Amino acid sequence: MTPAAAPPDRSEPSAEPATTVGSLVTALEAAYPLPWAEDWDRVGLILGERGAEVTAVHLAVDPTLAVAREAIEVGAQLLVTHHPLLLRGASHLPADDGKGAVVTALLRAGTALWCGHTNVDRSTRGTVGAWVRSLDLQQVRALVPSGAGEEAAHGSSVLGLGVVGELPEHTTVGDLAARVAALVPATARGILHTGDPDRPVRTVAVCPGAGDSFTGAAAGAGADVYITSDLRHHPVLEHLESAADAERVPALIDVPHGASEALWLPLAEQLLGEIAPGLEVTVSALPVDPWVARIG
Repeated sequence: MTPAAAPPDRSEPSAEPATTVGSLVTALEAAYPLPWAEDWDRVGLILGERGAEVTAVHLAVDPTLAVAREAIEVGAQLLVTHHPLLLRGASHLPADDGKGAVVTALLRAGTALWCGHTNVDRSTRGTVGAWVRSLDLQQVRALVPSGAGEEAAHGSSVLGLGVVGELPEHTTVGDLAARVAALVPATARGILHTGDPDRPVRTVAVCPGAGDSFTGAAAGAGADVYITSDLRHHPVLEHLESAADAERVPALIDVPHGASEALWLPLAEQLLGEIAPGLEVTVSALPVDPWVARIG
């Protein structure tokens, strides 16, 4: 006797698994592992439910109240920023003031917050990687080695804190400063540089963010110019006078802090598109620099 055929499967086809805060955080931290961050840093998922579904992500440099409101306005369920929200900690978070206002606004809207900082800075798909791509640097090596070569997911590996590389063609300090100004978001202060604008440049050191503690490393690496942010008066003077021959120390190009790290946002947008095709990803249009005017 022939056995009866099994009844046809009339169940609905299974839906694609939802993209969640947790799945995106897992992917981000696979590309930018939290152990890559400095010990003092505060990176990772700061706010939000890992199981919450995400259809839209917003990207920004800083988790300011204006950025939080912008993320909510565009309908993002996850805000990804470069700078941490509570780097120095907080004992009080009232809803009407500072960090508390950011926390309250995001939690009320159901918008999670993930921050990547020095773990992103080290990556070939992070801030240093963005500068390598933007300047087309060749023969790239770490300015301050820190696990260089360590591999992560999504094509990310450690470059180090800052990088040194060769430009494809010779240029000058003045022309390179102008090129940098065209690459980064416009700011009231603009781009500053030291020394002779006609000084030849081929070897470039870059440390996005505050990097005046690495001027000696840039000199030791044989850089013609060092690009970084937050250069202070006395360290710069000491750097420039550290050799009798001014040509033996790198010229300095000072880029506003947030502007120097904003180059990472397109890479983060690209990464999220690879992780979750169809995810809506927006990039903040708000100014990345707190200064609004320059007089004189």
